[in-house]
Amino acid sequence: MNGPAVAGGPARGNLAWAAADPLRAVLAIIAVITVLTGVAEIPFGWFILPLLGAEPTPVALQLFGTVGMFMIVVGGLLLHTLLKQAPAPEAIFWAGVQKSGAFAAVGLGVLNGVFAAPALAVAIFDLATAVLCFVYWRGVYWRGVLRP
Repeated sequence: MNGPAVAGGPARGNLAWAAADPLRAVLAIIAVITVLTGVAEIPFGWFILPLLGAEPTPVALQLFGTVGMFMIVVGGLLLHTLLKQAPAPEAIFWAGVQKSGAFAAVGLGVLNGVFAAPALAVAIFDLATAVLCFVYWRGVYWRGVLRP
C-alpha cells in the first residue's frame, strides 16, 4: 500500500525511485551498511579489530568506537538525503569525502602495519563508495545548476 508522500521525500512504501535511479538505491544500501557497521564497531571492536589484524587495546577500542560513531553520523546523513525527493548535493559530496578519507586512513594503516592485508578489502569498499558518491553528486549537482 502506498502512503502519502513524505514532505520532501519519496512516497512511503513506494520503492519506484529505487528502480528509476539504481545508483541512488545502491548508495542508500551502502549508507545502511555504513550505519550498521558503525553501530557494530562501538560494542564489538574487541571482536572486529583482530579480524583486521589489529590488537584490541583500550586505546584502539576507544578510537575504533569513535570512528564507528562518525560512520553512523555520515551514513545516516547520506541515507537521509537519498530518501528525500531532492537529495542535497552537499551531503552526497561530504559523504564521498568521508569515504575517501576512510580509504586513505585504512590504506595507511595497512602500510604502517597497524592493520593486516585483509583490511584492504575495507579500504577498497570505501574507495568504490567514494567514487559512486562523487558520480552521483555530480549528477545531482548539475541538475540543480541547470534547473535551479
